[in-house]
Amino acid sequence: MEIKKLEKLTENPTLNWGLNGYNTDKILSVSFVEYGGSFEFVLKEKNIPYSKVWDTDSNDLEELNEIIEKGHSFGVFEDGELMGWIICEPRTWNNSFYIENILISEKFRRNGAGAQLIKNAVREARHLNCRIIELETQNTNYQAIQFYRRMGFSITGINTRLYENPEETAVFMTLDL
Repeated sequence: MEIKKLEKLTENPTLNWGLNGYNTDKILSVSFVEYGGSFEFVLKEKNIPYSKVWDTDSNDLEELNEIIEKGHSFGVFEDGELMGWIICEPRTWNNSFYIENILISEKFRRNGAGAQLIKNAVREARHLNCRIIELETQNTNYQAIQFYRRMGFSITGINTRLYENPEETAVFMTLDL
């Protein structure tokens, strides 16, 4: 396994990566109450099965390449073949480093590839003197939330209206540098 900077996606490697998505038996259930001009949000672990699958199409690759070309994204390679990526960019307006997308081939999951990609992103963000790293995932992606927590990220916000699917809530996570 080798981690190196991504330069450009010329084809869609995800076609051979197996499941692009996740299956879980547990989610973070989000509830909220508004009263007296303030909000209270509650996140609770619930044993609810959930599956999500998505396709990465040519439009997605084009958008990802726009970020990759900025020079702050990394891939995990095995025998020269791309097996996963972390696509990131610095945001000067708030001195942060944003993880736009992290995706790993199904057969490479749970073998340290994700942690290595995050560590490279942390090094890059520190090199750029960013103050934080930010990302967003779904409340239904329990495994990802737990992974990010193990990597030192904390939940710092939610958006109950970001997704069209009412079962999904955006969970924003931050790592202080």
